[in-house]
Amino acid sequence: MILRIVLALFISSLILAGCSATKDVYFDTPVELRTPSAKEVFIDKYRPYLNGRKIFLDPGHGGNDRSNTGYDGIAVEADLNLRVALALRDCLRDAGAVVFMSREKDTTVNLKDRSTIANASGAELFISIHHNAPGEHNDDWTNYTSTYYHAKDINYEYEPCNHDIAKYIQRDLAYAMRNSGGLGSFDGTYSDYMIYPGMGFSVLRLSHIPAVLVECSFNTHHFEAKRLVLEDFNKIEAWGIFRGLCRYYREGIPQIKMIEPDTCLSVKNLNLSFELTDSSGIDQSKIKVQIDSVTDNEYTFEPSTGKLVVGLSNVTTGEHVIRIIAANKNGNYSFPFYKKINVLKE
Repeated sequence: MILRIVLALFISSLILAGCSATKDVYFDTPVELRTPSAKEVFIDKYRPYLNGRKIFLDPGHGGNDRSNTGYDGIAVEADLNLRVALALRDCLRDAGAVVFMSREKDTTVNLKDRSTIANASGAELFISIHHNAPGEHNDDWTNYTSTYYHAKDINYEYEPCNHDIAKYIQRDLAYAMRNSGGLGSFDGTYSDYMIYPGMGFSVLRLSHIPAVLVECSFNTHHFEAKRLVLEDFNKIEAWGIFRGLCRYYREGIPQIKMIEPDTCLSVKNLNLSFELTDSSGIDQSKIKVQIDSVTDNEYTFEPSTGKLVVGLSNVTTGEHVIRIIAANKNGNYSFPFYKKINVLKE
C-alpha cells in the first residue's frame, strides 16, 4: 500500500513537472556555441573569408526612441538590438573583420544619420538589426524571422547582392533561433517595398553600400519575449547572423574593374573594357550591362580572360552612367558597380 502511494506521488510529480516545463523558456544552443573549442574551430574555418572585411552594424532605435517595449514591457527592442549587435561585433572581430557601429550604448542616433555614418565609414556592408512588432494592437501571437533588402527585382534601384546577403543571413538566423520565416515570403526574405511601396526603409534607401535590415523576431510575442531578454539567447541571434555572413563570404564576390581608366571618350572610340574576376568563375548568363538605366546587350565577354567590352555606339554626346552586374558560379552577385563616362563631340 505504501509502495502504491509513493508510486502515485512520483507519477503526479512527473505530470506536474511536465506541465510546468511548458512554461519554461526554451531555446536550443547551436552546436558551435556549446563549447569554447567548437566555437573557435568554426571561426578559424571562416577567418580567411572574413579577415579584413569592413562591416557596419546598426542597432536600431535607442536613446529617445524606446517605444517598442514588447510583451508585458519586458523586452525593450532598443536594448535587444544593441545586445545582439555587440555580440555580433565580437564574433566578427574574432574572425578578423573590422567593425563599425552606429551606436555602442543606449544613445539617440537620428535615422538619416545612420546611413550617413555608414557611407563615410569605409565599410563595405551595412546590417541594421531590429526586432519586430505587429501592426495590430494587442497581437501577441505573431512571430517569425525576416530579412529585408531594398527595392524589387523589377526596379533599377534593386541590387542583387543585397538579396544574396539577405538570403544567407535569413537562413542561418532563422535556423539558430528555430523560427520560421513567415508566410509572406518563400524563404523569409522580403523587399522593403512591401512595407513602404516605392520608398523602402530609409537606412536601406540611403545607404551607398550593400545593405540589409534584419527583424530577428517579434518581441511582442508572449513566448518569444521571455527568450529575448536572456543574454545567452541574444548571443544565439548574433551567431545566426554571423554564421550567415561566414557562408556568404565563403562563396565569393565577383570583382569588376575598369581596364581603361580614361572615362572621356570620343565619338570615334566608343568601347569600354572591364575585367570581371572571381575564384569560382563568372556566370556569363548573369552578366547585365545598363547604360543610363536602360539594359544594353552591346557587349562581349571572354570567359578565359574575364574581359568585358561594352560598346556605346548608340549613346549621344554628354555624360552617361554605365552599370555592370555580374554573378559568380556559386550564385553570388557583385557589389554595386557604376561608372560615369563623358562622350565628347568629334
